[in-house]
Amino acid sequence: MKILVASHTYIVDLNCEKLRALSQLEPGIEVTVVVPKVWKPGGVQNKIIESQYRDEGTFKVVPVANFSQNHQGLLTFGADLISLLQQFHPQIIQVEQGSRGLAYTQMIVLNQLLGLKAKNIFFTWWNLPYELNLPVALLEKYNLNHSHGIISGNQDGAEILKQRGYQGAIKVMPQLGVDETLFTPQTQPELAAKLGITSNDFVVGFVGRFVPEKGLLTLFQSLVILRDKPWKLLLLGRGILKDELVKLAAENNLQDRVIFVESVPHDEVANYINLMNTLVLPSETTYDFKTITSVGWKEQFGHVLIEAMACKVPVVGSDSGEIPYVIGDVGLVFPEGKPQALADCLRQLIEKPDLADNLAELGYQKAMNQYTNKALAKQQFDFYQELVNSH
Repeated sequence: MKILVASHTYIVDLNCEKLRALSQLEPGIEVTVVVPKVWKPGGVQNKIIESQYRDEGTFKVVPVANFSQNHQGLLTFGADLISLLQQFHPQIIQVEQGSRGLAYTQMIVLNQLLGLKAKNIFFTWWNLPYELNLPVALLEKYNLNHSHGIISGNQDGAEILKQRGYQGAIKVMPQLGVDETLFTPQTQPELAAKLGITSNDFVVGFVGRFVPEKGLLTLFQSLVILRDKPWKLLLLGRGILKDELVKLAAENNLQDRVIFVESVPHDEVANYINLMNTLVLPSETTYDFKTITSVGWKEQFGHVLIEAMACKVPVVGSDSGEIPYVIGDVGLVFPEGKPQALADCLRQLIEKPDLADNLAELGYQKAMNQYTNKALAKQQFDFYQELVNSH
């Protein structure tokens, strides 16, 4: 099966592991990844990335000239895409820029013009209701009408596409898997000693941005309720809430129990997760944000949950967005924004080590079965086969 995937996501080699695994699942699978030649992510990175051509036999990354260097929706490709499509002649074309990406429209049109008869698929993370004005509404309608299948990163996204009139096949799975060679259970005695963590401490961990919608204030309030328990709070990340968290810790006389760690390279995050007795993702849905098409934010997946599960660390999450689906019955879920409910979850894990061990084991099995790059590659390939075999 010849599979063409297009997205700016795969400029970063680390993000290619699932597609690399897909190309190795069985003989006869070839994966070509189209990436923009030049991309400016903006934000923290604020630099220009020039993509590199890679040829690993059945797996190739091909930079193609592009228009728009930092807008996912406006990204389109140059004429060299045409010769690539003609030479490769894919059976599957998957574009990972959402339901109204121009690059997806471009692929649909070229698929028709070149007579490739490939199946059109797009990937989306979008999980909030939205309204579109012309001409974007027509663009999305065209894309949906010409889609043979959709991969949505979450359940809410799949529901929204159905509400927008899409009646075809939808597969719910994340875009990127967890690297189980990196995220694996490993004791970290030196790091624990360096951070002043002892074997008596119950380490409650958080990895992510320190912003209100990540629910850190709820997490802190829950620990104030449990101040008589031997916990330490390990916060990995950075953001606007840090000063407020430092102040709250001081006001409650808990500053010696809160550990801040800023900016850790991705390949070292696992070391810190392995210090945790539980990882908490207390995200809170908010309607304070406004984009052009919609209002609000809710958790789209919570990748750090599957990283913790792969390290055999029990997870606790709020019921925002996709979190309860990711956790299912292998961790504890509490109503978002409710410190007492979160405190009850944490108390259970502190007081019942057997429960914690059991959830850790269940979470590990789920991560290995469903969320490694190889497991996701297999799910994606099965979905492709369904689409290719249905007429």
